[in-house]
Amino acid sequence: MKFLIVDDEPQARKLLQTYMQELSQFQLVKLCANALEAYEALHVSQVDLLFLDVKMPIVSGTDFLRSLKSPPLVILTTAYPQYALEGFELNVVDYLLKPIALPRLLQALDKAQHWHQAVGPLPPAPAINHIFIKVDSKRVKILLSAIQLVEGLQNYVKIHLTDKVLVAGYSMKAMEELLPADQFLRVHRSFIVPTDSIIAVNGNLIETPYHNVPIGVSYREQVNQLTKIP
Repeated sequence: MKFLIVDDEPQARKLLQTYMQELSQFQLVKLCANALEAYEALHVSQVDLLFLDVKMPIVSGTDFLRSLKSPPLVILTTAYPQYALEGFELNVVDYLLKPIALPRLLQALDKAQHWHQAVGPLPPAPAINHIFIKVDSKRVKILLSAIQLVEGLQNYVKIHLTDKVLVAGYSMKAMEELLPADQFLRVHRSFIVPTDSIIAVNGNLIETPYHNVPIGVSYREQVNQLTKIP
C-alpha cells in the first residue's frame, strides 16, 4: 500500500516515518507539511492510505478530507481526542492519538489492509494538468501545458509561460518537487524544461522551441536516460 504522511509537526512526521519504514508492505509516497502539499501529491501519485493530522494551519485535516471527491483510506492522527466522533463520521479507518504507540499503529494498519483488500486497489490518479504557485499574496493557477521553462535565480524562480513570465519565491528544488516528474526534467541547477518540448540534444545543449538551455554535469545522466536511442 502506498501512503502519505500529512502533519505540520516535523517530529510527528519523523516518528511515523520511522515506524512505517520497517514495514515492507507499505511504501511512502511523500511527507507533507500541510493540506496543499497533500493535494498536489494526491493528483500526481497513486495513494492508497493517508495519515492525516487534524489540527493544521490554513486547512484542517477534516476540512481537507471533506474537500476530496474520492479520498484514499484515511487514518487520522491528533493529540486531541474530542475530534474522534467527527473523524468517524467521515468514515476514516481509524483515529490515533499522539504520541502514537507502535502497537496501536499496527492495529490501525491491520484495519487499513482489510479495507484495502475488500475494495481492491484504487485506480491510478488522473494526470495533473495544473499547479498553484504563490505569487506575492496570491495563489495563481498555472496550466502545465503553458510552462515553457523554469529558470532559477538565487532565492526565486522565473516561470516562463506562453503569454507571460511569473516571478515567485521558490527554490529550484521546491519547483522540481512540485512539477510532475513524468512531464518535466531538471537539466541544470538553474533550468527545468517540459520533457515534450525537447527537440534535440546537441552536445551540452537542450534544444526547445522556446529557448536552448545548457545541460549541467550532474544532470547529464538523467538527460541521457530520457533521450537514449534504442
